[in-house]
Amino acid sequence: MGVGHKIEAGNAGWTFDGKTADTFVEHIRQSVPLYDEGHDLVCQLSDFFVSDVSTCYEIGTSTGELLKKLAVHNQAKTGAKWIGIDPVGPMIDKARDHCAGIANIELLHEDARLFDYQKADLIVSYYTMQFIPPRDRQQLIDKLYEALHWGGALIMFEKVRAPDARFQDIVTTLYADFKLRNGFTGDEIVSKARSLKGILEPFSTQGNLDLMTRAGFVDITTVQKYLCFEGFLAIK
Repeated sequence: MGVGHKIEAGNAGWTFDGKTADTFVEHIRQSVPLYDEGHDLVCQLSDFFVSDVSTCYEIGTSTGELLKKLAVHNQAKTGAKWIGIDPVGPMIDKARDHCAGIANIELLHEDARLFDYQKADLIVSYYTMQFIPPRDRQQLIDKLYEALHWGGALIMFEKVRAPDARFQDIVTTLYADFKLRNGFTGDEIVSKARSLKGILEPFSTQGNLDLMTRAGFVDITTVQKYLCFEGFLAIK
C-alpha cells in the first residue's frame, strides 16, 4: 500500500527500515503539524539546559534533522556532546551523511531501551516514544530519568489520544483534513492508518504525564499542542 512519498507499507506493517529513510523527512514534515516549529522550539528550550560540558541525547534520531539543528544552535558551546540513537540502520546511515562535518555529534545504531546512558543534561524524544511497545515504555522513561542530572530536562513530543470518544472523533477528523490539505490522497491516509495498527500506540496526555510522574518527574508542562500532537518539558 502506498502511504505517500514513494513509501510502501502493508497492513499493520509500517517500518522505518528499507527505503523509508530516502523520503522520510519530506513525509513526516507533511504528516505532523508544526513539525519544523517544534524543532525550533526544542532548540530554543535547549538554551536553558545545555552548557559547554553537557552530554545530550536524542533517542529515535532518524535522519538526524533535529540533532543537527540542536548542535548548530548550540555551536558556541563547543564542549557539548550530541549523541543520536536509532535502532534502524538506514536511518543512522542517512543521519551520518546529514551530520557529516559536525565534530561533536555521535550517531549510534542502538536500541534506546538497552543503551547504557552517560549522565546527561538534556534528552530529546521527538515523536519516538509512541513507537516503543507499551510494555517497555515505563522502563525506558525510568531509565531516561535516572540518566539526567538534577536540573536536566526531558523534552518529549508525542501523538496523543483524546480524553474521551467525542474529542477523539473531532481530532481524528481534523487531522485527516490537515493531511488532505497537505496533499495526501484519501487512499494514502487510509493506507497509512492501516499500516500503523499495533505499531503506533499513542497514550493520552494524562497517560504520558503518568509515565513521567511514575519515573520521578515532578515539574512537567506542555510546551506545544495542536490537535493530537503535544510536546512536553519535564525537568528533574
